[in-house]
Amino acid sequence: MSGADRDQRYAAVMREQQTAPVTTRRGRNRAQTAAMAQDTTSGFGGGFGSSTLVSEARKYLGTNPTGRSRLWCGAFMDMVLQRTGHKAGGNLAKAYASYGPRVSGPQVGAIAVMGRKGGGHVGVVSGIDPNGNPIIVSGNHNRTVAESVYPAGRIQAYVLPGG
Repeated sequence: MSGADRDQRYAAVMREQQTAPVTTRRGRNRAQTAAMAQDTTSGFGGGFGSSTLVSEARKYLGTNPTGRSRLWCGAFMDMVLQRTGHKAGGNLAKAYASYGPRVSGPQVGAIAVMGRKGGGHVGVVSGIDPNGNPIIVSGNHNRTVAESVYPAGRIQAYVLPGG
């Protein structure tokens, strides 16, 4: 069970959605998750829209595609960025705070940089819950790629992916 499955706020949002039951390997209804995320693809220009970054990240839900055993959220973000045609961002989560232009709040497809005791965490915003908290796909969330709601106050920076 992923962190997203255990997060009550996320589960409540998911139950509210009434869409076709196309489920992922983890039992999550992907159509529901996509429906609740506001599409802001046009805000990023070119072929590198938010839905591309989110879609690529979601391909790995429930897995660890990096092969690393520790501190791999940055490596996952780097992999997703490169596979969608963006410049590399490196392996350090906190370094993503200066990866691209900052935006003032969560936007689908933006990179969210968070603090944590002893370091940082990074992921891509896939939606916003009814309380304004970002829903984020990130690596090394309970040792797997997961999609979960994070408290808005935990986010240190939102940045747009570079070209």
